[in-house]
Amino acid sequence: MNIEITDFDYRKERPVKKIKLTNDNSVSISILTMGGILNEFLVPSDKESKNIVLNFSNISDYYKNPFYIGMAIGRTGGRIKNGSMPLDGEVVTVPSNENNNTLHGGPNGFCYDFWEYSTKQNQDSSSVTLYKNIYSANDGYPGHMETKITYTLTNENELNISYTGKAYQNTFFNPTCHAYFNLSESNTILNHELMVESSQYLELDEEKIPTGNLLDVGQTPFDFRKPTLLKEAINELQDTTEKGFDDVFKLDHTGKIATLTNSDDDSIEIFSDRNGLVVFTSNSFDDSLNLIKGKGQPYMGVALEPQTLPDTHNHENFGDVTLRAGEEKTYTITYKYNSNKK
Repeated sequence: MNIEITDFDYRKERPVKKIKLTNDNSVSISILTMGGILNEFLVPSDKESKNIVLNFSNISDYYKNPFYIGMAIGRTGGRIKNGSMPLDGEVVTVPSNENNNTLHGGPNGFCYDFWEYSTKQNQDSSSVTLYKNIYSANDGYPGHMETKITYTLTNENELNISYTGKAYQNTFFNPTCHAYFNLSESNTILNHELMVESSQYLELDEEKIPTGNLLDVGQTPFDFRKPTLLKEAINELQDTTEKGFDDVFKLDHTGKIATLTNSDDDSIEIFSDRNGLVVFTSNSFDDSLNLIKGKGQPYMGVALEPQTLPDTHNHENFGDVTLRAGEEKTYTITYKYNSNKK
């Protein structure tokens, strides 16, 4: 195991550090202290290594687009209708940043923060923990909370991400990771197969807000209960403004929830302790994105974002993302890399 810390860039005249963790199998991840960004997930390949997540070469490019590429998301992932959620018999409104709605923590969520960090290394894993005190004055959410995000790379080629929140006043907590995966050398993920342990997906309105209705995936393009080629699933969708997936799946269980496979080489297994998964196939990417992989284009990557079902408090049986004063909660996401090469 190895940990390397370097200067990545500057934002608002502050240095952004890059913490690179490498295991004994030559698998590496790199985390940025600005936005908790997953900048690299490097795996061995015929060309020494390949990065299986989309990334930029500088910090400013991460913030020139609306796609949250690689970013840590909080306090709440997903969309909240009109930024309003009930809390203790009252309606709490948090800042909006997409029409009248709140998306991915609003205009001052986790991804806009500089984070302090510490590292740890032992024989079978290494980790970096980002930590920060977040106040209502910072992001407009109720209450002060202590927050930690720990990225751990193991010799089993697992990236474990744990999000811990400790509340001092009642608040909300539903964080996630917004990494976009592309396991191939191709510029699209159309040749990837996706499997999701989900029998239902959320009906969404024209603003991508859940209506509260759950729809069966059977006999629809949303049925990923068996490995399904993304190109075929996208082609089966009815014509839309952005043809592709930007949808929320209600998971059948916790544990292993999804697998993304590149038929040529390798796969990512995803594990979660919550009930929802957002799948976004980068339908609206365009050539204004100067990614290291190349100019942006539709279907360049797929974001797989485990979380509690969004707009939670406005829909019965979606779950509970309340974090009570004095309470501490930890949520975990695991991305496990597997090489299919023999």
